[in-house]
Amino acid sequence: MGTLTDLLRGHPAMNHVWSEAGTLQAMLDVEAALARSCAEHGVIPQDAVAPIVAACRADLFDIDALKNEASAGGNLAIPLVWQLTAKVKLADIRAAGFVHWGATSQDIIDTGLVLQLRSSLVILERQINRLASSLAARASEYRTTPTVGRTWLQQALPMTFGLKFAQYLDAVGRLQDDLARHQENVAVLQFGGAAGTLASLGEQASAVSRSLARHLGLNLPDIPWHTQRDRLVSVAAWMGMLTGACAKMARDMSLLAQTEIGEVAEASAKGKGGSSTMPHKRNPVGCAAVLSAGVKAPHLVATLFSGMVQEHERALGGWQAEWDVLPELAVITGGAMATTADIMSGLEVHADRMLQNLNVTRGLIQAEAVMLALGAHMGRLPAHELVERASRLAVSSNLPLLEVLSRDVAVTDYLSPAKLAELLSPLNYCGQSTGYVDAVLAKYHGRSSGPDAGGEAPNDREEDHGRA
Repeated sequence: MGTLTDLLRGHPAMNHVWSEAGTLQAMLDVEAALARSCAEHGVIPQDAVAPIVAACRADLFDIDALKNEASAGGNLAIPLVWQLTAKVKLADIRAAGFVHWGATSQDIIDTGLVLQLRSSLVILERQINRLASSLAARASEYRTTPTVGRTWLQQALPMTFGLKFAQYLDAVGRLQDDLARHQENVAVLQFGGAAGTLASLGEQASAVSRSLARHLGLNLPDIPWHTQRDRLVSVAAWMGMLTGACAKMARDMSLLAQTEIGEVAEASAKGKGGSSTMPHKRNPVGCAAVLSAGVKAPHLVATLFSGMVQEHERALGGWQAEWDVLPELAVITGGAMATTADIMSGLEVHADRMLQNLNVTRGLIQAEAVMLALGAHMGRLPAHELVERASRLAVSSNLPLLEVLSRDVAVTDYLSPAKLAELLSPLNYCGQSTGYVDAVLAKYHGRSSGPDAGGEAPNDREEDHGRA
């Protein structure tokens, strides 16, 4: 993408796919496959193929000139075909006459886009598998570790820290299940000629289309889809949800990393998370990057939804709006995924601080447990009012809730001090936390061991570079 923040918001492999050279090469791959396909069915001479294919290399093109000429032509394919034709002409003047045969600009741009999306989904599949693996490991490791459950940013009830990771894993698992469908749906050829009829190829239209799809490894749709953008918007919405799921995790971890909470921290490294002026700072910079993506993604997805309203057989504005939006969305999604996987795999967890925070209210976090135990004797509402009064007294008098309740005969008539102490232990009120963790882990392991499961290295962020 060529900006100073490429590695702040993106991921090396994904950035490569959507780079200027990557975009150009994807379109050239389509042009090369088109020449081969046309020659297979006698539409162009067989000896025209080699000069065309040889010229379909991004490093041979003047990208700055393409940018300048695209502004006049209205899209990148027009100057690309001009430059490609000129390069082929230098090698074989006759072959130059068969460049871009039968196609329209949108066929080349859309099919090139599909190739880039296919590569992007391969990268995202690796990263979502890596993230799921890290979440499963954390859910198992902290399956029984007690921590504070928070609602409205306030302490609510105890839970286990493993349950938090299981919740994340459950959401990621659903997104994993959706991925295969998107990989199938988006990998479709766009080839319809000027108005989606492919009249330019006459009786060979179907045969050339089949060959072109085969050469590119794409599915052949029943019909060209120039102004039907549902496949692209669907995968974009999935990317938006994936980014949102990552941002949810980043929000939680950044809140738990606050100095006053101190329950987690991002893995430390030289030069990571520091301040330009405050030597003591350890900022959750990974979370910040993911949250930034979470802010941007919904608006990018919304733009693509808006762009679905396209005119007749070829669009005026809606299609063009996709050109910058889809690459940006793919890049920030890839960055969010990789960074979230890094955060979760390297997260420092401070279980001792969690225990301190469970006890910071001196028993108030267990008020519900006492209320329900009393409710079994006097009814829920009277018990609620009684424990609520006791809680307020505990706060105003700066006393532990156990001490206040133990002095109240309305309570001790039913619950002994020993029973109250048991009820007020956070370790005894994590509910179904471990059961829920086990259920999610069982589903994860079943998914991971299935016939289509792909194994992942613990951390392949750098290994992804250049493999798209």
